[in-house]
Amino acid sequence: MTSRIPPIQCLLTFETLARLRSVTQAAEELHVTPSAVSHRVRQLEQIIGTKLFGRADFSLTTEGSEYLAQVREGLAALQKFPGMGATVGKRKLKLAVTPTFARSILMPRLRQFTEAYPEIDLTLQVSIPLLDVVAEDADLTIRFGTGRYADVEHVCLMKDEVTPLAAPAWVREHGPFDSVEDLRDMPLLRSPLEPWRTWFAAHDLDWTEPVEGSQFNDIGLMCDAAAQGLGIALVRLKLGAPWLEQGTLVRLMDRSVPSPHAHYLCWRTGAMDRWECAAFADWLRKSVS
Repeated sequence: MTSRIPPIQCLLTFETLARLRSVTQAAEELHVTPSAVSHRVRQLEQIIGTKLFGRADFSLTTEGSEYLAQVREGLAALQKFPGMGATVGKRKLKLAVTPTFARSILMPRLRQFTEAYPEIDLTLQVSIPLLDVVAEDADLTIRFGTGRYADVEHVCLMKDEVTPLAAPAWVREHGPFDSVEDLRDMPLLRSPLEPWRTWFAAHDLDWTEPVEGSQFNDIGLMCDAAAQGLGIALVRLKLGAPWLEQGTLVRLMDRSVPSPHAHYLCWRTGAMDRWECAAFADWLRKSVS
């Protein structure tokens, strides 16, 4: 029976290649040559007597997918030391995420994660941007702000640029908008998450922040309001992508300027020692880069 236990390096290589789907990237992560990656996978397939990868894109066979779950469970168990206790069933991961990031960025990609990591059960909870109102028991948190977080470890996930957006019919009725000056006296939708002073300062205007008009503490709601013809919204392009792609919002001008805030992945010290936290963090960083 002992002779049928695959070498640990073969199992690690299989898990890495299944996750990255690239021999080159797997080789870089494992600090070996691409030929070593291929050799280890072939060796593993010979030992267990089954084909793990079906096509050139390194998609898994049915047997490969089933074996991957067993390998990951085994590797996770090996990372535990005596006295740490055992985990039964799927790995649980709680994520607190801001609403529009979840809708525009995370959800369109989430199936990729669940297919790559079927042994991880995700629980998603809504957090409030800037106020950092999150569930205390969240393992990982996506925050939107300046990045000055002394209470947690964090990494910048995504920066973005802002530009004014409005409904096509509204633009046809009130346009054209050939310059920033054309925004004067127009209904500007407001949000503390994306102050208009960013846009004004980038165009050397001394206009003050609007104090009248509809206000929203969620960018998605502001985009919905703009799509309904309530006025002009200053929106980050990556977050506004669904509305732009659907054609419910259009750009007023070609220029965009950097947003002063960004999205950050945050965690408490020690969280990345858990395999499921590290796996999700690594996947998300690569997915949004």
